[in-house]
Amino acid sequence: MANAIKKRLSKEENQKGFTLIELLAVIVILGIISVIAIPMIGGIIDNTKKDADVATARQIYEAARMYVTSELKGDFTSETVLITDLKTKKYLESSIVLPSNKESITGGEVNFNASGELDTTNAVEIVTASFPAATPKVYTAAKIQAVEK
Repeated sequence: MANAIKKRLSKEENQKGFTLIELLAVIVILGIISVIAIPMIGGIIDNTKKDADVATARQIYEAARMYVTSELKGDFTSETVLITDLKTKKYLESSIVLPSNKESITGGEVNFNASGELDTTNAVEIVTASFPAATPKVYTAAKIQAVEK
């Protein structure tokens, strides 16, 4: 019995490290996990950028409401508030950027209807620094109002 235990212990002492099969199995498992995880992470990042842009549009909308209430005494008959006016009157920072691409917001407008609610089709239109090359970003009232405060 003592000899069997000694033989067993001497065998285990000589075996160090992993076999090639074990290493290949680990590499294959890590490869499968990365193939699944990388596209999911990319999708999460894209969704976060879109959500941040909509939150910025909501911020611009709230600034436009304050502007109309303060500067225009709540008169929504003009129906359009320019983002440049919001920056000039300090309702928005002059260095506000679109979070998805870090481009400076250079202009755009917030469109209300006569009753003071957001226009249903193109409530907030944002123009960035690359405007001639890129089309303005347009957000609907439903998208903006769905953003949690």
